[in-house]
Order: sequence, then C-alpha cells, then structure tokens
Amino acid sequence: MSTEADLVDIFVIGGGINGAGIARDAAGRGLSVVLCEKDDLAEGTSSRSGKLVHGGLRYLEYYEFRLVREALIEREVLLKVAPHIIWPLRFVLPHSPDDRPAWLVRLGLFLYDHLGGRKKLPGTRMLDLRRDPEGAPILDQYTRGFEYSDCWVDDARLVVLNAVDAADKGALVLTRSPAVSARRENGAWTIATKSIQTGATRTFRARCIVNAAGPWVSDVIGRVAGSNSSRNVRLVKGSHIIVPKFWAGANAYLVQNHDKRVIFINPYEGDMALIGTTDISYEGRAEEVQADEKEIDYLIAAVNRYFKQKMRREDVLHSFSGVRPLFDDGKGNPSAVTRDYVFDLDETGGAPLLNVFGGKITTFRELAERGLHRLKHIFPKMGPDWTEKAALPGGDMPNADYETFANGLRQAYPWMPDRLIRHYGRLYGSRTKQIVGGATSLAGLGHHFGGRLYEAEARYLVAKEWAQTAQDVLWRRTKHYLHLSEAERKAFTDWFDAQKFADAA
Repeated sequence: MSTEADLVDIFVIGGGINGAGIARDAAGRGLSVVLCEKDDLAEGTSSRSGKLVHGGLRYLEYYEFRLVREALIEREVLLKVAPHIIWPLRFVLPHSPDDRPAWLVRLGLFLYDHLGGRKKLPGTRMLDLRRDPEGAPILDQYTRGFEYSDCWVDDARLVVLNAVDAADKGALVLTRSPAVSARRENGAWTIATKSIQTGATRTFRARCIVNAAGPWVSDVIGRVAGSNSSRNVRLVKGSHIIVPKFWAGANAYLVQNHDKRVIFINPYEGDMALIGTTDISYEGRAEEVQADEKEIDYLIAAVNRYFKQKMRREDVLHSFSGVRPLFDDGKGNPSAVTRDYVFDLDETGGAPLLNVFGGKITTFRELAERGLHRLKHIFPKMGPDWTEKAALPGGDMPNADYETFANGLRQAYPWMPDRLIRHYGRLYGSRTKQIVGGATSLAGLGHHFGGRLYEAEARYLVAKEWAQTAQDVLWRRTKHYLHLSEAERKAFTDWFDAQKFADAA
C-alpha cells in the first residue's frame, strides 16, 4: 500500500500482543491496516511476562470464573494454532497447611480442570511428595502435592508472529515509528509517524484508530486531539529472575508464599529456570521499570521456603521486570486487580477511536476478535471471524503435532545438531526452511557467533521480522543472549552494526 496521506481502514497504535493481534485479525478480514510501534515489537510488557498461556488458577479466589473459563478455552485454541511456540507444561504444587487449606486447593483445581472444556491436556492428580519423583527436590516437611496442566509460550515470538501474519495479509508494520500526532479531519483521522532511526515522517489517513498501547494507552489518549476517556489502566510491576535449573524432570513448580501470592518456577531455555512474579503497584515511567533487590530477595525466599537446595543471590543469572497495564477497577490489592479487558469506543466526529484497557497474553486472540466486533458497524463489509482455526506462521503442522514435525526436521537436516533443530523448530516451525535455505552443512549457515546463533538466522530476522538492532535479535526474537558470553554478544553486536552500515551504504 502507499503511505503518503493514504486512506486506510484501521491504524493500530501499539506493537505488543494486543496491537499485533488486532492488526492480524483486521488484515485477515480484508481491511487495510497500518500498525505502528514506538519501539521494537514486544519491547515492553509483551516480552516480560511469565511466559505462560494459562487460565489463571489464582483468579478463582477472586471469583473471576468467566475470565478463567474464557482463558482456559483460549488455551486450547492457542495450543492448536501455534504448537511450535506453545506447549503443555505440568505444574507441581506442594501443599503447605499454613496457607490455603487442601480442600480449597482441590476445589480450585477441580474447577480449573472442568471450566474450560479441557481436551488435549491431562487433568489434575494428587502427589505423594515422599514417593513421587516430583517431590525429590522438595523439603521433607511437605508431604502432599498436586499436579495440573497449563501451557508455556514464547511471549515475544507470539507477538512477532502475529505481526508477520498481519504483514503477509497486507498490513504495513512500522517499528520504532511513534505516532507523533493524530487529529480528526472531515470524518477521518490524519496521523503522522516519525522514524526514530531516520527522522523521516509519514502521514496517513485512517477511518479508525485502535489504541492498543498497553501501559501507554492513556498517554496516547492525551495526545490525540479532541479525545478523552473516563477509564484508565493501573500499572502493576511484575519481576522475574533467571537461575540455573535445580531439579530433574520437565515439570514446573507453583508455590504459595506467606502473603498468599503464588510463584511460578518454570524450566527455561533447557538448563535454566524462570521464577516469578511479583505484584507491586508502579508509579514510574514504564520504560524504566526494572527488578529491584527487594523483589529478587522475595522470589529467592519463596523458593527457599520449599526446596532443599538453597538459592543464593549470586545464583541469579539475570532479572527482568515488566509493567502490566491492568484495567483499573478500583481494587486496592494489586493481586486482586482484574486481568480482564475493557473497550472504550469514542466516535466523535465520525472518526472512531477504540481504546483497549487491560487484557492478558492468553486472551489476546479473543480480545482482537471482540474488538473487531465493536467496529462491525463501521466496516460492515469486513470478513467473518477467522483466527480460531488459523495457524500462526510456522504453526501449520498436521494435527498440531510438534514432535512428529521435529522428527521430520531431523530427517530433512541430518547434519544439524539436535539442539539447533530444537531451536529452529521451536521458534520458526515450518518456516525453518526459509532460514536454512539450500545449506547442506553448518558452514552453509554462515558465520557462527557462538551457542546456536548463525548468520543465516540473523539475516532472516532482519529480512522477515523487523529486527533492526542486535538486541532485537538476541533478546526478543530469540533468547541467544542467555547462551552467549559477554565477548560473544559484543562480537555479534559489532558484526550486526557493521553489516547494517554496509547494507545502508
């Protein structure tokens, strides 16, 4: 599509999971779409989550039955449409009689098993932590436990793949290009964007704006001429730590802390563990959020309360923090604030503005679908719902069977180490062949930067997934930064910057 003062149907502000999901859904309905993001895709909240597709077991305590049911239904949908980046995970919950009573945990897990029409995932079972292998790393004082199912997700890749599919269906995706102005003129929007990298400005005309800016949703409302909303988001800080994995087996753990919060302890990147999250009201700039020492100590203490192997501060390899833009429902306790979403549609002057407040990764597809329903009267000729059964890029595998697909990769590339097969298969699925191309050996993948990072992958991410900096590659499109030394990360950054310079020249 042309971009200079062109009239498009929908202009989406925000390149997190909600914005990317809405852009994809709209483009698939035949609408013309522009998606703009002020930073990189998923640079904010959507790459800093607990990386789970789940119903939210603890939300049952707050009587959020509808939200949990809808999230559990979406869990099944997403497991089918993105089997490469989403997969089942079994959670072991050691029971502490000092916290929630066993009957309440059993009741919650019974509801969790049956609220959402569970089909593919195994149900809950009781554990004897003294005999079952899952209890081996747990302190002897905890004798009973429960095991239930949820799903893992590569959150940043979920965002990127939605943007890739939107672009494949005709959407224009602009990263590092904030919307610097927007005003209503003659029943439409005139919007200007400015590239952070080049300084170039572009002007668009749009029939509708969707504000999916997450933590910055109110900032966008404030910058849009003639717009206001009585709704707001409440910023809640959630921090995680990454440590070496300290138990055998592929299962995760969920532990209850003294303050009734639950902490997830999940296997991560093979030999590591991801632990979180905290829930703290946040008043600062969303761009500057980071885990503080008090939060790190809190997470370490929660783990040490249950496990035989004691964690120390020096075991923490990395920490990160994100700001969750929760719809402000007036609840005082950050843990009790709803994870539901709310739409606010302002149709002043015949130029609609749809503001999105709240939401969570698990329900992004449903949120996008319902958001488009709110705009049906504006675009009566748009296509029907379609995303429920449509695979995300790379996820088009027969019966959503990843293991069979991975075996096919091993047969197709017998020269490729299994860890590289897993890396490509899990991140790119059936699009792995676009990275490998005609290579018949590791040498054919180009320069090896260490770990599992080869030149062919970096070039693919630049060409197909809007990677513009070394960090885009190392931190969000992949997690290579965890597997490279500081010297290797610097060498890759130097190569990337030099290569970009050469390309620009």
